[in-house]
Amino acid sequence: MKHSIRSTFIAALPFVLLLLVWHHVTAQGWYSPKLLVPPQQVWQAFTELLQSQELQNHLGISLQRLAIGLAIGSVCGILFGVAMAASRNLELIATPTFNVVRQVPSVALIPIFILIFGIGETFKLLIIVKASFFTLAVAAYGAVKGVSARYIEVSRAYCLPRRVVLLRILLPATVPDMLTGFRLAVGRSWGSLVAAELLAAEIGIGQMMEFGRQMFRMDVVMVGMLITGLIGFALDRSVKVVERRLNRWRPA
Repeated sequence: MKHSIRSTFIAALPFVLLLLVWHHVTAQGWYSPKLLVPPQQVWQAFTELLQSQELQNHLGISLQRLAIGLAIGSVCGILFGVAMAASRNLELIATPTFNVVRQVPSVALIPIFILIFGIGETFKLLIIVKASFFTLAVAAYGAVKGVSARYIEVSRAYCLPRRVVLLRILLPATVPDMLTGFRLAVGRSWGSLVAAELLAAEIGIGQMMEFGRQMFRMDVVMVGMLITGLIGFALDRSVKVVERRLNRWRPA
């Protein structure tokens, strides 16, 4: 119990110090309040956005986009990564192109996607799919390649059914690594989505920040920044908890 309280205190300390510095800087008037608003003004903007349901609407749409894009990108990425690890021919054919395309930042594709697909939902989902697909494909490929050949040989020696091999050998051996990849994919997808919404969206947490910038409402912009960071942190911690619990599946 004491260790938990101490850990929480240590984790919260930097945020408290940052808040105090922020308050001191704005109180001293070192920067124009149009550029750096005080914490209490940001809090007021946050409560106003909550009461008007504006924040919930923007955030709900962003999370919906994230969920759909992640689902598509993750499934396709895992299947492709497993297929590439299982097929030497596919690996030889796809690896060069795969490695070139995955080096291109998702944000760099936004202008091209807008020109091709417009500013509707399609381009935003594709940005998320791109960010998650390559991350999960690499994770799945590495996870399958990392399975010891001894396990496969033993399963063949005992003539184990494919279903047993999949559920008892391959799945426990690969799930932890894939979850690590999924954790990375969530963070990259969330950041890419917010960037896409900043540039072209009618609704979403990124669009809320862009509208605040256009209206010189830096308090709204900072609310969006803080919410973006907190949501990203919460998503990362959630996947990390699942990852820790499933680590016991890893074969010794």
